[in-house]
Amino acid sequence: MCMASLDPALTIQQANEEFFRRFGDASAGVCGRSFRDLVHPSVQQPLMRQFSRLVEGKRQRFASHVVAVGPEDSAFAGTLTAAAVSGETPDVAAILVLMRSSEGGSADAGVLTNQKKILTEIDARILEGIAAGLSTIPLASRLYLSRQGVEYHVTGLLRKLRVPNRAALVSRAYSMGVLNVGTWPPKVVEDFIK
Repeated sequence: MCMASLDPALTIQQANEEFFRRFGDASAGVCGRSFRDLVHPSVQQPLMRQFSRLVEGKRQRFASHVVAVGPEDSAFAGTLTAAAVSGETPDVAAILVLMRSSEGGSADAGVLTNQKKILTEIDARILEGIAAGLSTIPLASRLYLSRQGVEYHVTGLLRKLRVPNRAALVSRAYSMGVLNVGTWPPKVVEDFIK
């Protein structure tokens, strides 16, 4: 299990050996970094909202699914539990973070790290529309494309993500971290757009 102590600004102050092993070999490479840099872009926004509530004193702890990015852009999924630690004052003095990898291994090969720019701007808008439940004609109207133009881009997305249909396309995009978790309407993480 990975454990780390963060200050209220979410800077890593201390961590255990397992944490260092997951995120870098030396404490100098990990301590002093923002915890935000260690999580996948698709989960950053909802996770940072949870941490904000913790720092503001609105919660004492939370647990959340997280996708973390380790050294050399390796990614792994797991469960993160964070708890506020108060000192002599009621303000939060530190945050204790525990991370446990999901069952089935240390690396999640289906997760893309933030270095991969796989979508064009139009592909991103089409993927967002499909994820929101729009069919071809309303999507074409919204994006000022022909029906055939939308179908052309959808076919390209199906090939690019290696899936057989639109439902699988949306599912695969969420599982890869291409679509933001916890937002509506669906939004592609900007780091994946060329």
